[in-house]
Order: sequence, then C-alpha cells, then structure tokens
Amino acid sequence: MLSENARPYIEASVPVLREHGLAITTVFYRNLFDEYPDLTNLFNMSNQANGVQQQSLAAAVFAYAANIDNAAALAPVISRIAHKHASLGIGAQHYPIVGRHLIGAIQQTLGEAATAPLLSAWDEAYGLLAEALICEEQRLYEGSGVTPGHLMTMRISAISEESADITAFTLSPTDGATAPKFKAGQYVSIAIELPDGQRQLRQYSLSDAPDQDTLRISVKREIAGADLPAGTVSNWLHEHAKLGCRLKVSAPFGDFTPDTTSSAPLVLIAAGVGVTPMISVLNQIARTQPQRSVIFAHAVRNARHHAHRRDLSAARERMPHLKTAIFYEHPDAGNALGEHIHAGLMHPSRLPSWPVTEAQVHLCGPLGFMQAQWSALLEAGVPAQHLHREVFGPDLLDHLA
Repeated sequence: MLSENARPYIEASVPVLREHGLAITTVFYRNLFDEYPDLTNLFNMSNQANGVQQQSLAAAVFAYAANIDNAAALAPVISRIAHKHASLGIGAQHYPIVGRHLIGAIQQTLGEAATAPLLSAWDEAYGLLAEALICEEQRLYEGSGVTPGHLMTMRISAISEESADITAFTLSPTDGATAPKFKAGQYVSIAIELPDGQRQLRQYSLSDAPDQDTLRISVKREIAGADLPAGTVSNWLHEHAKLGCRLKVSAPFGDFTPDTTSSAPLVLIAAGVGVTPMISVLNQIARTQPQRSVIFAHAVRNARHHAHRRDLSAARERMPHLKTAIFYEHPDAGNALGEHIHAGLMHPSRLPSWPVTEAQVHLCGPLGFMQAQWSALLEAGVPAQHLHREVFGPDLLDHLA
C-alpha cells in the first residue's frame, strides 16, 4: 500500500501527467534505448515510430496515478499487462531499469517542479506496481512451465487465405514436441528476425479450438495508411512465411478466455480481425458443447474481408442453437445478403434476441467499435458485469485514462 507521505504527491501528479505525460514517455524511451539498445527487441518499434507506444505508456502512468487507491480497477489491468509481458519474455531484471529511466524522465521533463519528495513518491509507487507485476508474471511463467523469454520452434504445416487481408497459419511442433495447451481466446507471440538484424515480437490470437496437435494464428496484413506505417511483422509473414518455414513461438497467454464449459447463453461480437479469438471460442464450443445457445456477430467491410467463413459454416452444422449475424458495412455489388448477412453497421438491436440479463457478452475489435457496442449493449439492458472485451495494442487503459 502506498504510504501516507507519498499519496499526496501521486494525487497531485494527475493533472501534471495529463499535461506532460507524452513528453515524459518520449524522453523515457529515448534514454532507455540509448543506454540499452538491445531492449528494442522487446518493444514494438513500429508503434515507437508512429508514437503509439509513447501515448500508451503516458496513458498507463496517468491511469495508475488516477486510480492509485482503486484496487478493483487496477487488478484486471495488472492481470492483462502481466499476460502481455509474459508473452514478450519480460523478467524481474527489467523492472529496475525501467523504473530508473521513468523517474529520470519525470525529473528531466518537469525540471525544478520535480522535487525530491515528488520523485521519492513516484519511486515508491513504481516499486509497488513493479512488485505486483513481477509476482503475477512469475505465476504465469510457472503455470506455463516456461522461463521468461522462452520460445519454442514450430513449423508452418498449413496456410489458408481467409480473406483479402487475413491469412491463417497452422503451426506444428518440431522434434517430437507437443503443442502447448491453451484456453480459447488466448494468444502467442511470434518472433521474427528482420533483414536489418532486429528481432520483433507480435501477438496473434489463436484462431482454432484448443486441445489439438497444432496451433493456428490468423494474421491481418497491416498496410500503410495516411498516418501509420505498414505492419513490419504482418507483412513479413504474408510475404515470406511458406509451408515448412520454422517460427519462434511463445507459450500461450492472455486473460480474455470466455467460458466454453458453461451451458449459459453466450454472445460473441467481433469486428474485422477481432474475429480470431471468437472463432477459437466458437470452434471449441462446437466440439464440446454443440447444444449451447450462442449468438455470433461479425462486422466487416464487405465479403472480400469476411474471414473464417468455413469455420462458421462448420459450426452451424454442428450447433442447432447457434444464431449468426454478419454485417457488411460497405457491401460490393453482388455480395449475397439475406437472413444471416446484412448491409450497414452492426447494432445490438439488429442482432437475434437473447436473454439480456443472463448471457455473457464478449467483444473484440477496434476500440471505437467496442466503445459503441458497449454503450449500446448497456442501453439494451445488458448488465455491465456481463460485458467483457479483448483489446489489441495500446488501448487497454482507455476506460481508466
């Protein structure tokens, strides 16, 4: 627990961090990589280049300060960050380095305003956060039977083009190993050695049911946009990953794990590539509880971008109580619309009916999509405690920050 001496300084930091957080984190990363260039292998350097990572850390520091006494709000965030860190191989030895540079960046950015008591308070607060994360990450490593940074070698045994921009890669163990166990909804990190010698890791949701001899990931090719560079790893995989190629893969992690054993009704809502963990969940239920009542809703641009249709068709054949709703936001001429496929934006009022006070509802997709659906679902009477979401990238803390 934060000491009474430190608490006023952390509370007073909230408006300061709102104003100067991005400047602090920009200084932090610059100084960190100058002293420890090898750490670029653990960070998403594409997000560094476009500023997303700096904004993400600024939001994290601000959210931590604003919720320093709200354990109920911070606990699930710490869990999710710990899973992400475990997939990257973060270890206890990294925390003192990060802490020293974070405190140094606060001092460098705020200048004389960074008094000794303020820096001492932040040193204490960071120590508490680091301790919580280290403990949770150690629990995850022990549960997975791996050490920090462990990567297994797996071979690409099948490739399937699922849509215009999503390709699925099936990964098989090598050298007599067995595929790691996971829960539907989890992800793995893929480590790629780039031509310039840099190693980069990216997380990809596992997109098939667990308890098989393989893993499957579905990778969206991230093309360059007006303000965003092309995805370094996703483009490498689309261009260079062939049958028989060997990839370095982390153990599965992630705490977005819908209950696939319950008999209660379930609603799965996805947009774009956010469908990948939902397909894993759906395939698992089709294998183990085909009588369960499930609504599966997926929003995509048009038919060309509609991924994993074969999985959905197979689930329909096995699950008599499965109801589906697909939304093509901008359907092309000739796109088949009808009972299951609709034109326009998704909205809960356009989904098949379900017992709104009983079902667990899970969301995955771009942040704006999830925020809109979350608000609409609350208005429709879904209890807040029945809403769950999976967040890709740096938007984890938007509800706190």
